[in-house]
Parts: sequence; structure tokens; C-alpha cells
Amino acid sequence: MTVIVASLLIVGSLFCAVAGLGILRFPDVYTRLHAGSKAGPLGAGLILLAVAFASEDWAIAARCVLGVIFLVGTTPLSAHLLARSALRSGVAPESSTSIDNSVGSQMSNDP
Repeated sequence: MTVIVASLLIVGSLFCAVAGLGILRFPDVYTRLHAGSKAGPLGAGLILLAVAFASEDWAIAARCVLGVIFLVGTTPLSAHLLARSALRSGVAPESSTSIDNSVGSQMSNDP
């Protein structure tokens, strides 16, 4: 059990570190949101699962699983709302960021 908890903590910490590094290094708000909304909840979810395994108490494990479900459910919504508000307020993407508009036009032409 200790090996599982340790590996979940290490992998979760690495994902959180990658998310933090992405937030620091990416050039604009849209790519920063991408880094924070993908790797951050995955890392935090793995850490919560490690706590659930280490606690050996069903009540704590249930709360940890509910926390993971909450993270998975709310993070995409909040990232979408932040990106939409940034776009509507006129925040332009960095010039090095490429936007592929053909994806949206292909989706709208589907039957």
C-alpha cells in the first residue's frame, strides 16, 4: 500500500509542477489556461487519491473521491468561462500562438 501511495504522490506532484511551469512559461492567457486546466487537476486528483489510499478510512476516502469528481467536473467549465471572458474583453492571443479556424468551420458543415 505504501508503494501505491508514494507513487501516486510523486506522479501527482510532478503533474502539479508541470502545470505550474506551464503557467509561468506560456506566453498568453489562453495557453496558460490550457496548462492549468489539464495538468493541475490531474495532479491534484492523484494526490487526493493518494490521501484516500493512505487514510484507510472510508469517510476520508469518500471525501477524497468527491473532491476528484468536483475537480474533474468544474475545471473544464471554469477554464472555458475564463477563456471566453478574456476573448470577449479583447485579450488577443500572442503572435506565436496559432489559431486553426478550419476546425470550427468543418464542424459547422457536418450534416
